Amino acid sequence: MDSTRPSVTVTGPVVVGTDGSGQATRAVRWAAREAAARGRPLRIVYATGTSHGGLYLSPEDIKQIDGFAEGVLEEAAALAGRLAPAVPVTTALCEDETTACLLGEAGPDATIVVGSRGRGGFASLLVGSDSLRVAARSPVPVVVVPSGDDREPAGAVLAAVRDEHDGETLRIAAALAAREGVTLRVLNAWVFLENVGSMVTMLDGVDRLAADRAAGTARLVEPVREDFPELDVTEHTVRTGSVSEALVAATADADMIVVGTRRRSHPIGSPLGRVTHAVLHHARCPVVLVPHT
Repeated sequence: MDSTRPSVTVTGPVVVGTDGSGQATRAVRWAAREAAARGRPLRIVYATGTSHGGLYLSPEDIKQIDGFAEGVLEEAAALAGRLAPAVPVTTALCEDETTACLLGEAGPDATIVVGSRGRGGFASLLVGSDSLRVAARSPVPVVVVPSGDDREPAGAVLAAVRDEHDGETLRIAAALAAREGVTLRVLNAWVFLENVGSMVTMLDGVDRLAADRAAGTARLVEPVREDFPELDVTEHTVRTGSVSEALVAATADADMIVVGTRRRSHPIGSPLGRVTHAVLHHARCPVVLVPHT
């Protein structure tokens, strides 16, 4: 990690987007509890997008949209206040589009929280659209809260790692697990020679590569064990047919999964890569996306 760049943290204020939908309400609930755990303020944002639709909206239209948004923000703030009465809660009605509003409200040490889909001001907030764009552009962590019924706590934070570039991701996951007093599960899932075909002689190196991969995971975890001596840490290096499937399956018994975002420079495909995209679509728990600095 470049020491001249600021470290990513999960100790700052929390910014959450809402539109009054059930998915957004789940995100507000999660964000309120997270702000309480940090002892930091919560900012609730509604993006109307009216600045881009001004040519098609009358002043009365904009007034009605703003009135609805203000009501949603009041309800969200009241909910957050009931869940986390000690947390300072503020709201913002933003006329820009979703991504610009959330990034604009987030400071350098904030965490942004979004639901997996929305309506109204967050009409296109689906995994793979607005939430994906926020994650792709955000210099701070982004949490995507999935749909589905609330589950009992699993007692574990899952960290998805691949190589030495995931050191900061692992540090973030360890800090969250230590704060919650739960186990940190480190998972390094890898695929060997997906297109090997009939090159049987190359398979002689599978055991060696597996051992090298496991050793790399151990080296990555070692500083965490030293920095968090009281933390229960387990590590698993798994050869699999699909990294995406392995990670998604592991979320079934995790309270959250922490994933580093490797942003792609070319415009083809998901800007965060197919594995991250698949995890966002199918994870059973909140996904914490940590930008690689």
